[in-house]
Amino acid sequence: MEKRTTIGILAHVDAGKTTLAEAILYQCGAIRRVGRVDHGDAHLDTHSLERARGITIFASQAQLHLGDWQAALLDTPGHVDFSAEMERTLWVLDYAILVINGADGVQAHVRTLWKLLGQYRIPVFLFVNKMDQQGTDRAALLAELKDALDGSCVDFTADRSTADIWEDAAVCDEALLEQFLETGELKDETIAHQIRGRKLFPCYFGSALKNEGVREILDGLTRYMVQAEYPADFGARVYKIGRDGQGNRLTYLKVTGGSLKVKQIVRGETDGENWEEKADQIRLYSGSSFEAVQEAPAGTVCAVTGLSRTRAGEGLGDEGRGPLPALEPVLTYQLLPPEGCNIHELLRKLRVLEEELPELHVVWREEFSEIHVRVMGEVQIEILKSLMQERFGVSVEFGAGSIVYKETIGNVVEGVGHFEPLRHYAEVHLILEPGEPGSGLVFESRCSEDVLDRNWQRLILTHLAERSHPGVLTGSEITDMKISLASGRAHAKHTEGGDFRQATYRAVRQGLKQAESVLLEPFYEFRLTVPADKLGRAMTDIQKMSGSFSEPENENGQMVLKGSVPVSRMQGYAAEVTAYTRGLGHLSCSLKGYGPCANAEEVIAETDYDSEADILNPTGSVFCAHGAGFYVPWNQVFSYMHLDSVLRPKKEPGKLGMETARRSQSSLGAVDPKELDEIFERTYGPIRWERQGVGRVERSFRKEPEDTGKREIKFRKKEKEYLLVDGYNIIFAWEDLKALSEINLESARGKLMDVLSNLQGALGCTLILVFDAYRVEGGTREIFRYHNIHVVYTKEAETADQYIEKTVHELGRKYQVTVATSDGLEQVIIMGQGANRLSAAGLRELVEVTGSELRETMEHKPVSGKNYLFENLSDEVRSWIEEILSAEE
Repeated sequence: MEKRTTIGILAHVDAGKTTLAEAILYQCGAIRRVGRVDHGDAHLDTHSLERARGITIFASQAQLHLGDWQAALLDTPGHVDFSAEMERTLWVLDYAILVINGADGVQAHVRTLWKLLGQYRIPVFLFVNKMDQQGTDRAALLAELKDALDGSCVDFTADRSTADIWEDAAVCDEALLEQFLETGELKDETIAHQIRGRKLFPCYFGSALKNEGVREILDGLTRYMVQAEYPADFGARVYKIGRDGQGNRLTYLKVTGGSLKVKQIVRGETDGENWEEKADQIRLYSGSSFEAVQEAPAGTVCAVTGLSRTRAGEGLGDEGRGPLPALEPVLTYQLLPPEGCNIHELLRKLRVLEEELPELHVVWREEFSEIHVRVMGEVQIEILKSLMQERFGVSVEFGAGSIVYKETIGNVVEGVGHFEPLRHYAEVHLILEPGEPGSGLVFESRCSEDVLDRNWQRLILTHLAERSHPGVLTGSEITDMKISLASGRAHAKHTEGGDFRQATYRAVRQGLKQAESVLLEPFYEFRLTVPADKLGRAMTDIQKMSGSFSEPENENGQMVLKGSVPVSRMQGYAAEVTAYTRGLGHLSCSLKGYGPCANAEEVIAETDYDSEADILNPTGSVFCAHGAGFYVPWNQVFSYMHLDSVLRPKKEPGKLGMETARRSQSSLGAVDPKELDEIFERTYGPIRWERQGVGRVERSFRKEPEDTGKREIKFRKKEKEYLLVDGYNIIFAWEDLKALSEINLESARGKLMDVLSNLQGALGCTLILVFDAYRVEGGTREIFRYHNIHVVYTKEAETADQYIEKTVHELGRKYQVTVATSDGLEQVIIMGQGANRLSAAGLRELVEVTGSELRETMEHKPVSGKNYLFENLSDEVRSWIEEILSAEE
């Protein structure tokens, strides 16, 4: 039976990785002619940008046979700027070939690759390339591999005797040594399992360009690889999203269980939502060509069409989500669109590109109408510009880059989140602790199932892991923390899954507000080679950049400095090194990780982030009293929470009830903005916030101004009269409609339209009902007729207030206009435009008063050619309405 494996080739740029891949394909009979990177005809460099620049940018694959193995060979980018693309392939590898440049030895990026291979537990075969170049020393290179990477690196080159290889391998592990001492030999099976367990790393030396040593490493792979075991049920891991020449979306994945068949239903989960789609076609790619197959058994790496909701890193079927990427961009740039370009259309195109390059982290800053992207370096910027021009015909530029900062904490705190608007309930207590540098975020539960059911606990942990959480210093992503679920509470009737999401997010933010937050910045690990007479200049530069280094080393007359330095200080220094060493110096860098920011106060001041103004990430909680939800700031949450603190002393009895009664006073008709958020999300999906200045500004319904006394209203008799109604304001102000909206918003809208249709029939005016839809991305204004009234849904970025103000401005000078809203600010504005105002309570009273009386009046009184708001009413009803309107003024 044919065995299956996936092998990846990794290296630092210019180590000869793609050349080795070409030689492997040629040796295995997969290609008839060896291509070359410098000739632009490499089999696996299929993109025009790769051939033009002579570097690998996108991971590509080829199918080949190694003895009784069916192997998928994945060629990955070697340039540091495309490390994220390389890392995604690690999710699906069974084995890796790490290529070392024999002329340069172990470079900084090679150490990064080695560290990643260790994190993903991938067994490694090493190939030291370019051994045909003058000055290469096999023994010295092997010693460097043992010292810099792992002492279990063993020379497996064929010119060594089998006994010598066995002896060197035996000292790497006790089990091997014991077998060797007893039998005087090592079985291939034993060696294979030691390689699989990363206790032994075979090394081969040669020249890929001259096809030297290639057959030896292929024989070693065939001899020492172990078949992976896969479960019977279908599972798959997505590692890449791409598109073919016709624009078809391709999901690159590895089948990790069962098998995948054409037209099979594939199940997955994206952003917390389960979905099902059909696999239309299964392709086995080799370079730019592919073979369509009917079935892909476990262990197969393939591309699938027909899946539109997949994302890199996700698991399909029974496969769980993959690990979070260890390599992330540390620079963010503003994208500068060409003049006259539709910025929203450009954003949509970038979202398509982001599926293929998720490390871009495309961010739309609505308050400034700006698009920002994250990149690994300047080379990736040039590639991104070329991709935008090639794929979409758009020529873009980028502004000055800035550093991507992160935040952590320096002490242990308890964060509490409570979410309890009417008919919802959840409370979450989290313990936030500092983690080891580079550990990322670690989540666990310390909560007893007697306190909170296991299903709710799992849901909370899912919400913690499903997104990045912003810090409170600069709004940067938090990292290097351990967050533990300590306690929580659900309601048997009113708790929904989304309630715990809100409570969890708020608990994290509330904890961060209490903690000693620390700003982190990215650091490079560098290796700087300079002539001896320039060493003093180099050391001074590193110190000025707030960097550190170890004792200088002398290598072949050149001085070598190794250390770390903040990324923000290293920008452009490579060119400076070249200048002051007259081309004799060399600087190589790789991302080391994050450390405390040297100029944190300066960065925080420049960022000017206000955590309290960031309503998208609230720090406080929502509690309920007297049938209404109310907001409690983060520093008062401990006085309201329903569960006892895990770290703090228990709160005094009765304090909660007193505080709740004292703080929960609200005015009739006022609307909780968070309640409005829920309604919008249920109706239109995730909210896109309007921003202005620092933080987010949202349209809110304000308390009606107090009556200042009645005054006589003189109604102008004009040619036509209009009644404009702010739909959602009325729904949330009328108790019956508000209660109905919490069950079904569509029903509440329908009931309001029916009520206003009856009112219009009684009044005979032109009635326009306006609903907010400005948070609907890409939405256009929609106007339709419902019976005898006009219904308007506003377009994207246009609130109901704006539409009403514009309409009043256009009609107020020519016609009689009345606006029904309880938004105090809006009432002031419309009065300034010459319109009459009518509150939600006033509109309700008008509906009740005119009901049966107006219908009777309309039936018996002939209608003239013109209809006005008061023209068709009886004297008694007219008097009632004038009293209502006078009270409103």
